[in-house]
Amino acid sequence: MWLLYALGAAFFAGITSILAKIGIKNTDSTIATAIRTIIVLLFAWLMVLIVGSYSTISEISSKSLLFLALSGLATGGSWLCYFKALQLGDVNKVVPIDKSSTVLTMILAIIFLGEEFTLLKGISMVVLLVGTLLLIERKDIRNNKNIKGSWLFFAILSAVFASLTAILGKVGISGVESNLGTALRTIVVLFMSWIMVFVVRKQGEIKSINRIELLFILLSGLATGASWLFYYKALQLGEASVVVPIDKLSIVITILFTVFILKEKISKKSILGLILIVAGTILLLI
Repeated sequence: MWLLYALGAAFFAGITSILAKIGIKNTDSTIATAIRTIIVLLFAWLMVLIVGSYSTISEISSKSLLFLALSGLATGGSWLCYFKALQLGDVNKVVPIDKSSTVLTMILAIIFLGEEFTLLKGISMVVLLVGTLLLIERKDIRNNKNIKGSWLFFAILSAVFASLTAILGKVGISGVESNLGTALRTIVVLFMSWIMVFVVRKQGEIKSINRIELLFILLSGLATGASWLFYYKALQLGEASVVVPIDKLSIVITILFTVFILKEKISKKSILGLILIVAGTILLLI
């Protein structure tokens, strides 16, 4: 069953990037992140009410609360960096860098969570890494080298924070109903996002957001909420080193949408990279 949840997370995560890219064309990415987090929070707590898990809040251990909070902080950092990178660069360039967090997450899960390392898992890690590297054009790295204002800088930070999110979330969600855990950690993300809006002094731009862009920002929030609910349910039931790579298949969905909807170009090398990423994920399921 965890496999279905992981695939559901991948689908909604894939369309999130497209919706968000359209929504932040002229809207500051920090403001967009803060607004969409409100939708994610409302969506998450609605699910908590539906499944009735709110009554178990008092039973959550202090350790779980701590790691859920840390996971929320890591998520907030990942989101802020990711959507800033999306605003500065093309989706099919930003997403591969962000998804490189897959291999790092697998390594951390084996080291810190004690998950089993097998030869097949090792091979899949190598295949996933090669596939991800093929998606990254050398000219993109040269053009963005040592530029802290570039999409590459923010995309790399997004990947690091995303890896920490999965590991911290796996520990925090243990013994906690997944919908409730998602809702609690989203509170942290919401506070962090809005604090950043005021830190960069962008609150005055909220009133001038284009209605069409606002609609896509809200839709991306709904897609993220759905992705999270599936993702943390999958994490609760399966191994992080397997769930995370499946979730990262969203890169295939995202790039297909960028080609057909956003009309971004994709090279033959990138297509090969996508094939390897899918192959590496399939190896994990054997």
